[in-house]
Amino acid sequence: MLIAGNWKMYKGQGETAEFCIDLRRHLADLEGVEVAVCPPFTSLAVAVQVLAGTDVAVAAQNVYWEPEGAFTGEVSAPMLRELGVYGAIVGHSERRQFFGETDEGVGRRTRAALDAGLSVIACVGETEEERERGETEDVLRRQLSVLKAEDNLVVAYEPVWAIGTGKTATPEIAQQAHAFIKSLLDVPVLYGGSVKPENAEELLELPAVDGALVGGASLDVDSFASICLSASRS
Repeated sequence: MLIAGNWKMYKGQGETAEFCIDLRRHLADLEGVEVAVCPPFTSLAVAVQVLAGTDVAVAAQNVYWEPEGAFTGEVSAPMLRELGVYGAIVGHSERRQFFGETDEGVGRRTRAALDAGLSVIACVGETEEERERGETEDVLRRQLSVLKAEDNLVVAYEPVWAIGTGKTATPEIAQQAHAFIKSLLDVPVLYGGSVKPENAEELLELPAVDGALVGGASLDVDSFASICLSASRS
């Protein structure tokens, strides 16, 4: 079971240090759950430093496929490894929506990160319009076609209509989507999309759900720790 917190564009270095100190205390007795936090690039180093010696991993929110070069604004897998970062999120729907990332690019980013020794959480999921048109499985099949099963790869199913909206996939929808993903790719699958302490336990108990990629609820240490504790009971 993996619980990863995607902080998006929140928390500078000071807030990150405070959060990670509190998280160490909250999770001191946690067993049976892998935990990762995913701060913005500028806060990765302080998170790695504060969480050193704990079982809480630090991952980036994105990674580029070239090791170096004239790619203004990008960060490579070797740079992340040098910082002590363990992995990266790839292909989040916000990257696809706002920055034009494509399935092909997600495949290249994933391949480069895995080859460099990073773990990857690759995100997939349909929009509300695609679900209403009955295209969910077609969308997931297309997004997964650029990936192949590997030990350090995890997929996060994030229905786009449930990200930051307060809407959450019903247990039936989540279970069905996760089972379909696993029929195509034999990797652990996390659920993401308005995961909160109130719904975490029900979602994490589903047989095809292997953890959660938590957005807004990961920004509050009490909320995030509560979700991690729910995972330990699932």
